[in-house]
Amino acid sequence: MEKFVIEGGIPLKGEITPSGNKNAALPMLAAALLTKDPVILHNLPDIRDVRDMRQLISRLGVNVEELGGNSWRITARTVRPADLDPDLCARIRASILLAGPMIARVGEIHLPPPGGDVIGRRRLDTHLLALKALGAEVHYRRSFDFQARKRLKGADFLLDEASVTGTENAVMAAATAKGTTVIRNAASEPHVQELCQMLNTMGARITGIGSNTLVIEGVDELHGGEATVGPDYLEVVSYIGAAAVTGGELRIRNAGPQYLDMIRMVFGRLGVRWLVEGEDIVVPPRQRLKIEPDLGGAVPEIKTNIWPAFPTDLMSIAIVVATQSRGSVLFHNWMFEGRMYFTDKLKSMGAQIILCDPHRCIVNGPTQLYGEKVESPDIRAGMALLLAALAAEGQTTIRNAGQIDRGYERVDEKLRLLGAKIERATEK
Repeated sequence: MEKFVIEGGIPLKGEITPSGNKNAALPMLAAALLTKDPVILHNLPDIRDVRDMRQLISRLGVNVEELGGNSWRITARTVRPADLDPDLCARIRASILLAGPMIARVGEIHLPPPGGDVIGRRRLDTHLLALKALGAEVHYRRSFDFQARKRLKGADFLLDEASVTGTENAVMAAATAKGTTVIRNAASEPHVQELCQMLNTMGARITGIGSNTLVIEGVDELHGGEATVGPDYLEVVSYIGAAAVTGGELRIRNAGPQYLDMIRMVFGRLGVRWLVEGEDIVVPPRQRLKIEPDLGGAVPEIKTNIWPAFPTDLMSIAIVVATQSRGSVLFHNWMFEGRMYFTDKLKSMGAQIILCDPHRCIVNGPTQLYGEKVESPDIRAGMALLLAALAAEGQTTIRNAGQIDRGYERVDEKLRLLGAKIERATEK
């Protein structure tokens, strides 16, 4: 097991370019199964989850060729519903994204339960209901058996929740279904939009992209195509937070600022400001870091919600920023009951946090953080602990660094280029 060792208290300074969005790369890799022609994807992040997805699609008969520069050529000339490694599926939640394209392409797939971060219950019901609406049969007995005895048929249905991966599975399955599909209460995150745009370049006919109603006119088949994975806005905001809590200054190149309006508002309430210069984001030094109260001086609430509201994956980062901001703020993450538990690790570093219940905590700041030995429980909490370590006095050790590696490409190398003292080591 690897760990990060960080000497805190050093302001970050310099320029950085974010990697491709993991949450776009994974469904785009799955979508390549929908055609026998080659699909070329650029700016794929070199992270564990992407490598795991490569192993999964290779097992299904897909050929993956690395072209250099984070570009791959994926050719699914023939695919087969092979038995997938249960341990590999348990490492990555995105394995469920193989259901839609495999049902559409070959009419079946046997899928062990997907895994991923342990942050509370993560329903799969939305996937099953959507695929059933298109004509698939689904059987579950400790694993999933998906089957379509004939070509899927377009349908008009309402998702019971705006699930990102549920929307993506439904879109991929509907792309070659017979007739028209209307998906209501669809997710509209940037990575959902990127998947839809990629499918359109392959011959799909999808409209309503970016809204919560997607209309898909089914086509007989898709052809090959080429697409570039957009910047990971979660990584962008993580580095904005790192600059803010260390008192640093940063330019983030090709940051995709058009997707950050709500996030910018929320971080503004914590006293963090940034400038937009074309496609770049500039984080100036000497941030105010003062929490803006609600009307009448009431303690403000920062609450996660479906896009374009504040995303759940950035709650952990915002909590760390709040520990360095003057004032009090209530954080409310109603989506996952396990996402707040990492705050105990921040408290061990000196943060003043009251965990009200599994979904809510109050942060009082600013407080001096101190180096500690902690463990990364999941991708986003791990990155948040890394921010806390950068702001802390003394040395911090973060065990289970592999969790952070699942979502952040070469994070230690990038931070060293910005002046951070961070080393990767192996546990003895």
